[in-house]
Amino acid sequence: MPLDAICLRAVLHELRPQLIGARIDKVQQPARDQIVLLLRGNLRLLLNAGANQPRIQLTNILRDNPAQPPMFCMLLRKHLVGARVLSIEQPDLERMVILTLQCTDEFGEISRKQLVLECMGRRSNLVLLDAQGRIVECLRRVDADLSATRQLLPGLFYHLPTPLDKLSLLSQEEDSLALAQRGGDAEQAVDKWVLDHYTGISPLIAREFAFRAGHETDVRFGALNDAQRGALVQEFSDTANAVKEDNYMPVILYRDGKPVDFTYRSIAQYGAETQVETRESFSQMLDEFYDARERQELSARRGRELTHAVTVARDRMARKAENLKHDYAATQKRDEFRLRGDLITANLYRMKSGEKVLHAENYYEDGCPTIDIPLDPLLSPQQNAAKNYKQYNKLKTAEFHLREQIEKAENERAYLESVLQELSQAETEQEFNEIRRELQETNYLKKSSGGKKELKRAFAPRTFKTSSGLEVLVGRSNVQNDQLTKKADKRDYWFHTQHIHGSHVILRCAGLTPSGDDLREAAMLAAYFSQAKESSGVPVDYCPVKFVKKPAGARPGMVTYDNYRTLYVTPEEGLAKKLFLR
Repeated sequence: MPLDAICLRAVLHELRPQLIGARIDKVQQPARDQIVLLLRGNLRLLLNAGANQPRIQLTNILRDNPAQPPMFCMLLRKHLVGARVLSIEQPDLERMVILTLQCTDEFGEISRKQLVLECMGRRSNLVLLDAQGRIVECLRRVDADLSATRQLLPGLFYHLPTPLDKLSLLSQEEDSLALAQRGGDAEQAVDKWVLDHYTGISPLIAREFAFRAGHETDVRFGALNDAQRGALVQEFSDTANAVKEDNYMPVILYRDGKPVDFTYRSIAQYGAETQVETRESFSQMLDEFYDARERQELSARRGRELTHAVTVARDRMARKAENLKHDYAATQKRDEFRLRGDLITANLYRMKSGEKVLHAENYYEDGCPTIDIPLDPLLSPQQNAAKNYKQYNKLKTAEFHLREQIEKAENERAYLESVLQELSQAETEQEFNEIRRELQETNYLKKSSGGKKELKRAFAPRTFKTSSGLEVLVGRSNVQNDQLTKKADKRDYWFHTQHIHGSHVILRCAGLTPSGDDLREAAMLAAYFSQAKESSGVPVDYCPVKFVKKPAGARPGMVTYDNYRTLYVTPEEGLAKKLFLR
């Protein structure tokens, strides 16, 4: 759900004691819509102006930053590094946050600036204002072509959005309660009516009002008796009091093991299929709710270009392999041309130049049946025989080369399938950059020419520990898969899903003999980081590293192995998270 105004007020109430007076040490922009302010005291304040998940919160999630910071990030660093937070305000019950900051400019003079976060769906934005209220810069510039009523451009004075013509439980409590007592038309749904007449209330809370009053989320006013109408008014009154007294409770809703919604109060409208859980803080709740979907969204955005390029190359290689197989099938009929040459040679004594067909007895078959052999009338009988022998030899030679080409095309297709699998599990910008470099080295992407040389950062594999304490390393890319296997101790164990694309997994034994549980947990990780992640009974081959070989000239990640055993395991996300070392 989007962060509604009352829930935003609850978040700000939680943040004020921690942020007021805090100093900004660093400014980061890990994604296009995200700004992270690193505050003294090891606090990380996230300002997200994305259309699907606008919010402000303290976060414990470490996000990768691009090698080159965007221009907006560099501008914020210039103005905000060293600034102190003076206040955090929310205009009435609007989905907006105004951070007032005490800054020091390049001349050492103290001034005030404001950072405004607008959490308004697709119109969400982040705006930096100077002391006079002029716009210094904004995350998304809005010109007259985008909005005829409200432009957001550097140099213009900033104006708050025009408030909606709705009642506020905070500033218009008496009018709000009076309207609730009158209610709506008999055929009007209670939750829709609440959304149409009150600001700051989300669809979830509107349905909760309807449910607590009429015991159904879609109840209409005509179905409410006097007691139920009184209960509806009481819901408005209780909510208004809770907002005025800043009495909130972080609540997150789970269904099928996944977070589906969150709010600031208890929820009773759902049945047993939805679990209602509370958290210690709103920031913890927001991290938990948005973590998985944010990673999926970032991965999809970062990997879209690479996935398209690899998919096109894979499909092209698949078509090439099919065409080669078709040509190879044609070479299996080459004996027909040799037969024609033999029969023409055997009947030269009765052939004449200019004939189009030779009716000859096939003495290679029982009964010597007569067959028709097409001839080129422009060639002599001897030349027709030579033509058929030449075609036979051509197809014989082609068979050998086509077999090699088919094997090469199949290997390339398999390699590209493995790259797609790595892309599907990549999460950080480093992982995507590593895969991009790999594709450039294998000539599937053009290398960037000129410009600033790209900074290569240390790129560590995923690290886990088994229940008994043995370390497990999981490769993040085909290149890293090769590096893991090459650098591993020959006594360590290597794991990979059988005939299924996935990461190489190394169980580091340190000279010890791994237990059955160690082997099963490492095999489970190999299955989890493969194309069979959602399957059960996945076959995983394992063997000592000394039996894993890299063929000369093979693509990254391609190896051969022998002396192996096979375990059948079912990937478990919970166990993978339990074993993961952050």
